[in-house]
Amino acid sequence: MTFFSSATKSIPIGNDMPQHIAVIMDGNGRWARKRFLPRVAGHKRGIGVVLELVKACVDHNIGYLTLFAFSSENWRRPADEVSFLMNLFIQGLKREVAKLHENNIKLVLIGDRSRFNAELVTQIEISERLTANNTGLTLSIAANYGGRWDILQAVNKMHIASPELAGRFDEDHLAPYLAMHYAPEPDLFIRTGGEKRISNFMLWQLAYAELYFTDTLWPDFDETAFNLALASYQNRERRFGRTSEQLSEPVSDA
Repeated sequence: MTFFSSATKSIPIGNDMPQHIAVIMDGNGRWARKRFLPRVAGHKRGIGVVLELVKACVDHNIGYLTLFAFSSENWRRPADEVSFLMNLFIQGLKREVAKLHENNIKLVLIGDRSRFNAELVTQIEISERLTANNTGLTLSIAANYGGRWDILQAVNKMHIASPELAGRFDEDHLAPYLAMHYAPEPDLFIRTGGEKRISNFMLWQLAYAELYFTDTLWPDFDETAFNLALASYQNRERRFGRTSEQLSEPVSDA
């Protein structure tokens, strides 16, 4: 089933609290380097921050949280760091999935799994099956994911499913094949670590997200930092192509 709704086709209902937050968790390596630690120490510390953010989203009744854990370009990193990250992913799933399940959290992995080893793929499948029927927060982990990959794989699947529509496809035809077809578009995009770019993350889905960049390194992204991001979002004027004067008018799909 597809829940994706395009902000370029209809105006979303306004809400003081974002219902979908997407995050690039940047700065682990720099956090470690500042403390004369190996880069992997920052990644390990970052897992704890993930768990704290998940709890904060549950407390704020936020329905969807999507975290960019490993991009399709991150394979370019040193082999020992990539190996550590893959092992950290496996161990993190084994250690935390039961707790996620107990808290009614649904876990979904988005991305191309073809480069993962068998142990990681198996653990992902176990975790997704265990939490599949949970109805609380949907936690999506983007791993070996790229926004261009997402669009291309969706186009290919769409064409295979309905070749007779070639030349007449629209957003509604594409939506069911996007990696996050089960979720609404992100309302708020957060990137930690000081960089100000999207880095091939959810290129289609972020079309009308509010972008928030902070110099805070991911291992230091605590409740106070998260609340600052939420406050920034709540002070934005979300027009979706309209003028400020139109915001008080009834929402329509026109």
